[in-house]
Amino acid sequence: METQDNKPTCLHSRHVGLGALMSPFGGFHMPIQYEGIVEEHNAVRNACGVFDVSHMGEMWVKGPDAMRFVNHIFTNDVAVGQSGKCFYGMMLNEQGGVVDDLLVYKLSDTEFFLVFNAANIEKDRRWISTHAEGYDVTLEDLCDTLGEIAVQGPLAEEVIENVLSLLCADLGFYTFRCTTWRDSEIIVSRTGYTGEDGFEIYASHEVICTMWDALIESGRCAPCGLGCRDTLRFEVGLPLYGDELDEDISPVEAGLSTFVKLDKEGGFIGRDAVAGVKEEGPKRRLVGIELSDRAIPRHGYDVLDADTDCVIGHVTTGYHAISTDKSVAMALIEAPYASLDTPVKIRIRRKTFPGRVVKKRFYDKRYKK
Repeated sequence: METQDNKPTCLHSRHVGLGALMSPFGGFHMPIQYEGIVEEHNAVRNACGVFDVSHMGEMWVKGPDAMRFVNHIFTNDVAVGQSGKCFYGMMLNEQGGVVDDLLVYKLSDTEFFLVFNAANIEKDRRWISTHAEGYDVTLEDLCDTLGEIAVQGPLAEEVIENVLSLLCADLGFYTFRCTTWRDSEIIVSRTGYTGEDGFEIYASHEVICTMWDALIESGRCAPCGLGCRDTLRFEVGLPLYGDELDEDISPVEAGLSTFVKLDKEGGFIGRDAVAGVKEEGPKRRLVGIELSDRAIPRHGYDVLDADTDCVIGHVTTGYHAISTDKSVAMALIEAPYASLDTPVKIRIRRKTFPGRVVKKRFYDKRYKK
């Protein structure tokens, strides 16, 4: 039964029909896996997979002050890009912590499309609407009317063009277009959250269901759940809100300063706090850790000084990486320990396992250049 904390997406019946393992996630009832996390992970790395991401939140921001308002609540600078560009960045609180990370699509100086995390939909709605006071903008909430699929993998472009007859080869990385498909309005972008080439399609529920059916029936695109979505994004060092980002973690600590434009005109909420952290140097840093054992580190496990066993931080995400066959983790640790090759330990249950600090990208991204 649908509840406030367990909503179905427009594709829910398709997932059930395919025998997916379903579980609550971000307030929705979502597929975790179909054939298996390893099989789905490898399908995306080697060929093509499709994800239901209709749980994500979406909002239009329109009006004469749209660009000024978006730049006020967003760390990146939407004034510098042309129409058709996607921007990654964050909304911050006054203390410089991350309210949410999100994508902003620029249609024009007066029209923007925001995409944010499912678990933060209600919080983000309130945050955006509260800070819109005094700006000549109109906000249109699309969370309940749009669906979204993500088609990811080295064959994604070929599959979309051949199966859906949707031209996308000319889209560059982090660009999008508004177009039509069978007389219905859609948005198609080329960003992705897997480290592979890929596309996102936003459309009405009916269109998304039709596209999903065509992709699955083609046999050229494996259905993929949130389980492998997490293993894929983790291997290439992409953050997940609630793990690598939250309201107590600065984007500087998370290694995301490149998406924080301190010098843009007008500044943004949390700008001074982030500038202070950058000037003084962060007390913590997000790093990669590789264990010498096959034990699996998990979120929340303690990271220890290799000599004293004193706690110096905690694991944010950890797996035995599918693509590299290594036990690795991202961890937020005290800055003096963040240099590459620093020896550390991770406490897993009652034992400790030695490891070393490495780059938090454990697998090279393969986006289209």
